[in-house]
Amino acid sequence: MSDTKSQILEQVRDYHLEKEPSRAFVPGVDEIWPSGAVLGPEDRVALVEAALDMRIAAGSHTRRFESKFARYMKRRKAHLVNSGSSANLLALSALTSPHLEDRRLRPGDEVVTVAAGFPTTVNPIIQNGLVPVFVDVELKTYNTTAERIKAAIGPKTRAIMVAHALGNPFEVGEVAQIAEENDLFLIEDNCDAVGSRYDGRLTGTFGDLTTVSFYPAHHLTMGEGGCVLTANLALARIVESMRDWGRDCWCEPGENNRCFKRFEYQLGTLPQGYDHKYIFSHVGYNLKATDLQAALGLSQLDKIDAFTAARRHNWSRLREGLDGAPHLILPEATLGSEPSWFGFVLTVAPGAPFSRKELVDHLEKHKIGTRNLFAGNLTRQPAYQDVPHRIVGDLTNSDVITEQTFWIGVYPGLTDEMTDYMVTTIREFVAGR
Repeated sequence: MSDTKSQILEQVRDYHLEKEPSRAFVPGVDEIWPSGAVLGPEDRVALVEAALDMRIAAGSHTRRFESKFARYMKRRKAHLVNSGSSANLLALSALTSPHLEDRRLRPGDEVVTVAAGFPTTVNPIIQNGLVPVFVDVELKTYNTTAERIKAAIGPKTRAIMVAHALGNPFEVGEVAQIAEENDLFLIEDNCDAVGSRYDGRLTGTFGDLTTVSFYPAHHLTMGEGGCVLTANLALARIVESMRDWGRDCWCEPGENNRCFKRFEYQLGTLPQGYDHKYIFSHVGYNLKATDLQAALGLSQLDKIDAFTAARRHNWSRLREGLDGAPHLILPEATLGSEPSWFGFVLTVAPGAPFSRKELVDHLEKHKIGTRNLFAGNLTRQPAYQDVPHRIVGDLTNSDVITEQTFWIGVYPGLTDEMTDYMVTTIREFVAGR
């Protein structure tokens, strides 16, 4: 590293410390966000260093991040993309590849999922002409059960695509076994659950494909960004092709002839020797991320264990502080799991002398940020009114979530003073009703 570059990066570190001075939390004055990125001087330095190197497209930082993150997640391949939503689209779309022959998903096939969640877990099913099969979830864990998923499998079912709710694992070991027994693909939406474990094993290691988001609200951030991971090299190759315009070539950007036969291919009805860089074997996208994002991701990845510990600490402090609070249904970890929590979920109990809106208004007035549990029951959202789908069982709890559930933050930027203030503010409200 040149002396000039070293001096610039040292100045960047100093600038960060000047710009982000630490100060005491002032209850009721300082905003407590439900989520957010935790960025230190090393993150700012990583971004500036990549910018100084003019890393304006996917390159060496991207490859390093993919390799390092795949090792962390215990998967053979990781493919960086521009968002978690794109990761979900890419993972599901990969299962429609003609390379999968008889196992490929075709329009009209069914995919089992949950009604209460974030839209982009379900949207790829619809966007690929498939039919979502909705099942309900449990209150307290906010996950569905293996029993519900098993009951939803019909003659047209070809896959299961479910998210770990707010970092709390669903019964993914049992669901993976159901998928195997019924020759179904399993996609784990792990966007809210990096670092979570089920039966001692990292979530994201049970499915055929796994997705992750690096939006600022999530466990690691790149600003925007996401990832698709798999242990299956054939699926990994399909994911890479669909991410990179659908091309058949696997050269990195700037490479020309990794296979040493660039002008020797004959595919489709193209002429012999057509340039392999411009042969397309899938109807794909351009979903790549940049080296700037990957540089930040590498810096963040070094802190994943500390971030996970902080999330668990903050969640436990809220859970202990609110234990026994009247008129509230408190969250619980799925049996056999160790969540890396994304948020702390609260449901106003039926018959409570106050509504969700009244409690949320009180918290927001006291500078405590809240969020609904995403879209609630998706079948009640205007975007899905005319979408073909199937419902198995009732969606009673999904409706309760739509009407009575919200969550508050546990992200690593929160302090004990902040979580204690949240506990006090909630307890004072419910006790006074």
